[in-house]
Formats: sequence, C-alpha cells, structure tokens
Amino acid sequence: MISTDRLILRRPQLEDFEPYQQMWSDPEILRHIAPAPFSGEQMWTRFLRQEGGWQFFGFGYFVIVERSSGRFVGQVGFQELRREISPALTGTMETGWTIAPEAQGRGYASEAAHAAFGWAREHHAGRRVTAIVSPANAASIRIVEKLGMRPFAQTEYHDKPVTLFDYVL
Repeated sequence: MISTDRLILRRPQLEDFEPYQQMWSDPEILRHIAPAPFSGEQMWTRFLRQEGGWQFFGFGYFVIVERSSGRFVGQVGFQELRREISPALTGTMETGWTIAPEAQGRGYASEAAHAAFGWAREHHAGRRVTAIVSPANAASIRIVEKLGMRPFAQTEYHDKPVTLFDYVL
C-alpha cells in the first residue's frame, strides 16, 4: 500500500470490480483508449489480468482510493501486455492511469503516478518504463512529461497514431 496526502494506492480487491466496470463504461474514458466499449466479459478479463501482473511480474495496477471518502477513484500502475506494436514494448513496465470521470480535474492522476513511480524505483530500479499515449490526449502527455518520460517513437496501435514514451527507473 502507498499513501499520499490525498490518496491510497493498493492492490485490486474483488469488490473493486463494480466501480472499475463503471469507470470503464464511460465513453469519455474510452475516447483515447478503445475504438468501442468493452463487453462485460472483456471488462472482467481486463480486471483479472491486473492480479496476474502482480503474480507473475511483481508489479501491476494499483487501485486509487480517495483518503477522505474511501471511494474508488481510478487506477495507476504498470503492466506487461506483450502488445503487437512496433517498436516492441515487451519486457518493459508499461505504465498507465485512469481516473473515474467524477474524480477528474483534481490532479489525482499526476499524484498517483508520481507515487507509483516512487514505488517502482524502490522495487524495480534500473527497469525501463514505457507508455503509449494518443497525441490527442493532452492530459496524459502532461503527466508523462512531469514523470520525466521522453518520446522515443511515433507509431500506430490498432490503426490509430500513438506516441511511445520511456524512462529508466
């Protein structure tokens, strides 16, 4: 568990699935990420893979909980998805974050990402971290830049342009 002034980051628990599914059902959340909404089955699989990352790689996504209310406000962390993308990201800690619509605009993504990177430096020093960001996603570009990540490639993923960023812990 990681604590910041306003947030708690912890590994996902089964009761997080409902707010996770609600967050990932919002069209605004999907705008830069997926061409179509996820089915219930796809969301369940995406949720379960979060624990798989922790089990197999020693890293994964944290659930972000607002300290003052105890409510789920999003997720942040790292994954190894073995995406079919060029240049390949296999073997890196691909980072990402998603903040529920009702919690956006408060700086939670940046605060949580900085805390997650601090955890990663402590537990995975020397590892390469990567990120895939849509050029239209200005908010995420600001966050990767604040984290010290730098662009290293422009490519396409699922027929959409993306910028790849990296950083060594």
